[in-house]
Amino acid sequence: MENIIKFLLYTDLGSEINNYAVLVFRVLLMLELFRVHGLKKFRVQNGEKEHVPNPLGLPDKLNGLVATFSDTVVPFLVAFGVGTRLFLLPSIGVTAIGYFIVHRKDAIEVRDVPYMYTLAMLFLWVIGPGTYSIDHYLFNTFFINT
Repeated sequence: MENIIKFLLYTDLGSEINNYAVLVFRVLLMLELFRVHGLKKFRVQNGEKEHVPNPLGLPDKLNGLVATFSDTVVPFLVAFGVGTRLFLLPSIGVTAIGYFIVHRKDAIEVRDVPYMYTLAMLFLWVIGPGTYSIDHYLFNTFFINT
């Protein structure tokens, strides 16, 4: 259990500049995800909300909930570094499904967007949020020397 908590919360990228760089990367990536994809979930065009593809055949409400959560709530949590590795998983899933299933037959220019989001979020998932995150604060406050 300790190893899981350490993996989920602890990150030290070795130097202050690395930790600042991942902070900026994390915030800018999540800001763009929310700005471009999250805000679409609130807009109504021609009297209808955005259609969310459902390639896995999930119940429509669950599919919409996962997509909306991934594009609206996750960006804020990850930007602040709250449960970063845990909360990135649904967003990675949504973007990977977008790349591998929804856009698999589209032109490379269309497939490029979910591909880049998936890679960027996988990178962030692997390296973690860095020391400038709430995860780091929680780990140091509650799990160091316990």
